[in-house]
Amino acid sequence: RTNLFEKVSFFFFLFFRRHLVLTTIRVLDRQNKLSLTKMKRLFGVKKTVEAPSLEETTGKLDARAQSIDQKIKLIDQQLAKSRDQIKKIRPGPSQDAVKKRALIILKQKKMYEHQRDQLYSQQYNVDSVAFATENAKATVDTVRAMKAASKELKTQFKQKEFDIDKIDSLNDQMADLLEYNEEVQEVLGQSYATPEDIDEDGLMDELDALELDLEEDLENEIGNGEIPSYLRDDPLPAAPEEKPLGAMPNAPSEKVPEAPAHATNAGEVPPQKETAEKV
Repeated sequence: RTNLFEKVSFFFFLFFRRHLVLTTIRVLDRQNKLSLTKMKRLFGVKKTVEAPSLEETTGKLDARAQSIDQKIKLIDQQLAKSRDQIKKIRPGPSQDAVKKRALIILKQKKMYEHQRDQLYSQQYNVDSVAFATENAKATVDTVRAMKAASKELKTQFKQKEFDIDKIDSLNDQMADLLEYNEEVQEVLGQSYATPEDIDEDGLMDELDALELDLEEDLENEIGNGEIPSYLRDDPLPAAPEEKPLGAMPNAPSEKVPEAPAHATNAGEVPPQKETAEKV
């Protein structure tokens, strides 16, 4: 019993000790947080500035380059005015003053041109980096697409239809069937009334002789100054003459005999009389 009591008491001691340590850590953590918030309020927090994108940087550089170009245009206009003034003014102090002013303007122009060249080189570097970044993204997308296609092809090739032996035998069967179809078509295309003793070489000789005869006839017609028959424009037959239509026949003047009285009812007109009146 004493050993059991000692064990239980030791267990409770460890439990309360652990609980005390955890509560102490929590209190210290809260105090540290409070102290940190107070320090942040006193001294402030360093703000994290997000880096601009390459597109934004390119746009800013382009805008600065355009503004510098506008300044260079204005300086060119001032230089043109100064040149005209130097031509009009006689040599002397006034002309020297205009020349000094023109010299200052030229220095400004050189400075702006140097800045513009630097901006162009920076913009070129940024564009190169942007192109490389887009190329890397495209490469990653291409590799992912190829991996997905490879997996799909592997699953497709595992099907029974991709057995090379079965495909080879199927190809042989199709070749046999097509050959059998050709034989059937040849049998069906044979003519029944054709004599068996016909010589195809003789027929070809006769055909060549007919062609030679046609060529000789054509040469004779051309030599006599006649137009070949297949090039002649034979006149078309004349159209038949249309006869004028005569006068329409007059309607008969004789009266149509009336129907008997017993054939008509009261209030009805006989059909013969009605047709006569229409005529």
